[in-house]
Amino acid sequence: METITGAELAAQALINRKIPYIFSLSGGHITPIYQHLEGSDVKIFDTRHEQSAVFMAEAWGKMTRTAGVAMVTAGPGFTNALTGVASAHFSNTPLVLIAGCVGMDNKERLDLQDMPQEAVIKPMVKKALVCQKAERINEYVDMAFRIAESGRPGPVYLEFPIDVLNTPVDKAAVRVVNTQVVSHPADPQKALAAIQMIQQAKKPIIIAGTGAWQSHAESELKTFIENTGIPLFTSLSGRGVVSDDHEGCFEGAIAIRPGAGFAAYIETDLIMILGTRISLYYLFGEIFNPAAKLIQVDIEPEEIGRNRTVELPVLSDIKGFLTECNKVIAGKNLKKELTAQFSGWVKQIHQAHADGKATGKNDWESDHVPIHPMRLAKEIDQFMNREDDVVVADGGDTTTWMGMTRTMVNAGRYLDYGIFGSLAVGLPYANAAKLLYPKSRVVLMTGDGSVGFNFMEFETAIRKKMPIVVVISNDLGWGMIRHSQEIRIGHAIETGTWIGKVDYHKMVEAIGGRGFYVEKPEDIRPALEAAFASNQVCCINVMTDPTTVSPASMALANVGAYKA
Repeated sequence: METITGAELAAQALINRKIPYIFSLSGGHITPIYQHLEGSDVKIFDTRHEQSAVFMAEAWGKMTRTAGVAMVTAGPGFTNALTGVASAHFSNTPLVLIAGCVGMDNKERLDLQDMPQEAVIKPMVKKALVCQKAERINEYVDMAFRIAESGRPGPVYLEFPIDVLNTPVDKAAVRVVNTQVVSHPADPQKALAAIQMIQQAKKPIIIAGTGAWQSHAESELKTFIENTGIPLFTSLSGRGVVSDDHEGCFEGAIAIRPGAGFAAYIETDLIMILGTRISLYYLFGEIFNPAAKLIQVDIEPEEIGRNRTVELPVLSDIKGFLTECNKVIAGKNLKKELTAQFSGWVKQIHQAHADGKATGKNDWESDHVPIHPMRLAKEIDQFMNREDDVVVADGGDTTTWMGMTRTMVNAGRYLDYGIFGSLAVGLPYANAAKLLYPKSRVVLMTGDGSVGFNFMEFETAIRKKMPIVVVISNDLGWGMIRHSQEIRIGHAIETGTWIGKVDYHKMVEAIGGRGFYVEKPEDIRPALEAAFASNQVCCINVMTDPTTVSPASMALANVGAYKA
């Protein structure tokens, strides 16, 4: 009888799926899998913290639309990974987290790093899988990837007890399965109903989000807005699915972004929501005209009707649905009629867009010292002007400033923490982007608070020779919390909101990178130019105005976080 161990089966299953990278921090309970991946085509990318490993896997999933893979050891390794799993859950990102655990024979015996991992993670994932028979490992790996990538994408947990990994089994007893699921379900009758509602509208808009990106609907969405003339706003991973430069796209959907969003939302009479959630970003639907009708298209039933009544609920893949809509328009020869019908509305939106942009001009062009963070964001946006550039944002106010500023021409090239709002994503996301796109320029704009969470991932980038550029908006502390406290209770509580001046650039220099210190706005671009020209991991420490209050800080002060 020819035997094979569970660990070798797990490694071989990952190799057979042609997984390029597994993001990981080593540990005893996963060493058997490491052993059989060593020297294979599956590369283990080691980070300095398990949280970073999972954030890198999440970023990989966001950018590639295939499951990113992270692997962690038992107990503390597992708990360190949980924030990244929750982030992937809220961002609807395909991810497989593999974890080792105590052997079945030693459960509840107070063995090293024993804990009920499946019970803890179950509410955070699409499926929690624990493989207890070595001969079934291949089946479980196949199941994990199928579930993570199909339907609404999301994280899946796959646990291997150490004794299962070490168990030898008869090769002949092993089932080999490998199923790839590609599906774009759509309802032609709902597509027809949507077009009929559009024909009755006067001021329709479209908000396209992550579902449009995950379903590969770029071409179909562009054709749809050109066929109808309906103004488009994009959200989350949907940013760039249609370029902001397109005459029918009015950039980011979040209402605080300078542009046409707010004006469009209060006047629209029909909102088509494609693969995004009616969340805090839209004041839970209250920012929309109460009289507006909604068409909501989502592949996940539970999302349809969240926070607002939806007149036309459509359970569908975005690509599939838009394909059917475009067929209806072509079949009935409606393009000329619809674009003419909405031409006046589009002209109104263009004017609102110009007016909205004008409201941000003073901040984007501010010469104030300390530097206005909007000026910093604008300098980065203008410098990162190549189609293949990647911009990452991290931090409370800092992500807000960049989200209000960044121009998108390609999808999958802008990353931030999205709805979950977890700080610490910045360095792992940037490293993942540089790993995926080694020839592209990658910049991270982060806050001085958020950069501290996973600061040693600077060392990871240096060790792996991945020259990312990190720009720190240094406002001396936790600006979003500080300002929300000032608004809500009249003063900032110094403990917990003030950090003070820290020479982060010198810290990066000390571990082998290059540092820059910037106090004047005119010095931002030269620092960016020098940083990228150096081809080194760089930290640009920019002193920004600690008194500047973002719209997100104002919102935080009013979400019930504090007692009156």
